[in-house]
Amino acid sequence: MKRIAVLTSGGDAPGMNAAIRAVVRKAISEGMEVFGINRGYAGMVEGDIFPLDANGVSNILSHGGTFLQSARYPEFAQLEGQLKGIEQLKKHGIEGVVVIGGDGSYHGAMRLTEHGFPAIGLPGTIDNDIVGTDYTIGFDTAVNTAVDALDKIRDTSFSHGRTFVVEVMGRNAGDIALWSGIAAGADQIIVPEEPYDINEVVAKVKKGYTRKGKNHHLIVLAEGVMHGEAFAAEMKAAGDDSDLRVTNLGHILRGGAPTPRDRVLASWMGAHAVELLKEGKGGLAVGVHNESLVEHPILGTAEEGALFSLTEDGKIVVNNPHKARLDFAALNRDLAHI
Repeated sequence: MKRIAVLTSGGDAPGMNAAIRAVVRKAISEGMEVFGINRGYAGMVEGDIFPLDANGVSNILSHGGTFLQSARYPEFAQLEGQLKGIEQLKKHGIEGVVVIGGDGSYHGAMRLTEHGFPAIGLPGTIDNDIVGTDYTIGFDTAVNTAVDALDKIRDTSFSHGRTFVVEVMGRNAGDIALWSGIAAGADQIIVPEEPYDINEVVAKVKKGYTRKGKNHHLIVLAEGVMHGEAFAAEMKAAGDDSDLRVTNLGHILRGGAPTPRDRVLASWMGAHAVELLKEGKGGLAVGVHNESLVEHPILGTAEEGALFSLTEDGKIVVNNPHKARLDFAALNRDLAHI
């Protein structure tokens, strides 16, 4: 394989630039030419493809986001969209692709492989919800950003004797809430993977202010449960009488310079993706498990270790879906002084 391309797709995540840099420089060291594709699969279909060299990825290692930009392009799930993208790959002589993104991005990588263009998926999302890997590129940075914000919110919460509900991103996964909540000493963490009783939530707030002598209370809420304002309304309806405020950390969790861990993880995975393409392999997703790199087929059977399977009617099924660390939820309950 002499010419490959790299793209980022779906939501951006800190560390994507580090992965791009690794792909480009590792490929060049292996004697390959590398092309960048702007705006994911949308840019592929439109032919927004350009050559990259070692200098072109200088000084991006420490930058958040993705300099190749990203876009959601659901049309690539259809054959017509795939064929348009492949036409552009052929036009540029591209033989393989590294796709950095989430589940939907992986599906596109699988389709490219099926059409004879080997593609390797790298897990790029702050949510840490991609199967086949312990950690995703961007998760560590998002947790660090959340903890920094939670520490600041705790300061003002203490100063004014207030209860704060702080909503964090994570889609349908509670990983960011759990990790940042424990690190920031949250009094309660509410995640979608575990049921909660709003009356119990309110009872703990009241208990903290009365029996435990606390003058503030911090609740970290994963967005997959509900929005912060709605949760606060539930609390008030259940009898909360504290001075309650809501903060949504929102998209600040996607931005900022990636942590050293995310930079190393992205570089490690990016270089490995090139090695797989050099061997002519495709349809694989790279992950990390027990601090070692692993690969899984994107599509196949659960017995084969594939991330996804197809039902008889063509629907995609997730094998061994991601699960948040509910033992961490139990840990926080043990450590919270309520």
